[in-house]
Amino acid sequence: MTEQAQHVPPDVLSPTERTRHRRLREQGSDRRADLDAVLRDGFLCHLGVVVDGTPMVVPTVYGATADTLYFHGSVASRSLAASPRAAVCLTVTHVDGLVLARSVFEHGINYRSAMVYGVPRLVTDPEEKLAGLRCLTEHVTPGQWDYVRGPSRKELAATALLALELTEASVKIRTGPPDDGDGPDAALGLWAGTLPLHQHWGALEPDPALPEGIEPPHHLAARARQPLGRP
Repeated sequence: MTEQAQHVPPDVLSPTERTRHRRLREQGSDRRADLDAVLRDGFLCHLGVVVDGTPMVVPTVYGATADTLYFHGSVASRSLAASPRAAVCLTVTHVDGLVLARSVFEHGINYRSAMVYGVPRLVTDPEEKLAGLRCLTEHVTPGQWDYVRGPSRKELAATALLALELTEASVKIRTGPPDDGDGPDAALGLWAGTLPLHQHWGALEPDPALPEGIEPPHHLAARARQPLGRP
């Protein structure tokens, strides 16, 4: 952590050279609460990592605690084996709608995004690994960990889990209408505005091999047809 970051209040994201907002600064946020909200509302991230000299961006699920982000990472663990101190970039993005302006140049997207930088570590302690997998599972589907069978020793050994500290992150958020409502293009007489994007879960679809009479648990039934995100 940099000397500057050590004196930043805990509710403010630590500024670093990698997280400093250079473009569209008005969309940047240094609030830790905004980072927590972006991570809370998603479960899929994209992990940027260099493997055998080649950059790769890998989609994977994650779970977050107050200070650590856990994620599956067989590809990243290969990179760690070759370069134990190699940094990664992990991103989470939510698209909230299209911004449709009066000119092509002013079009855009309403979104919320976070980028987390750091050197991940491979979780090897059995207790932390189990807790990390529980965190990940409960982040994706709250209530599922206690409902289904837990992982066996063999399954735990075959699973690569990585941990990334939430000490260096950048957040950007864009909301609202187009920016050309008070410019020369407003006189063109063209429609402008936003096209919101709303995502929701569908109805539960039982496994065809499921015997009759087995009903879904409450935590799944309650989530069906609800907006995407954590309940």
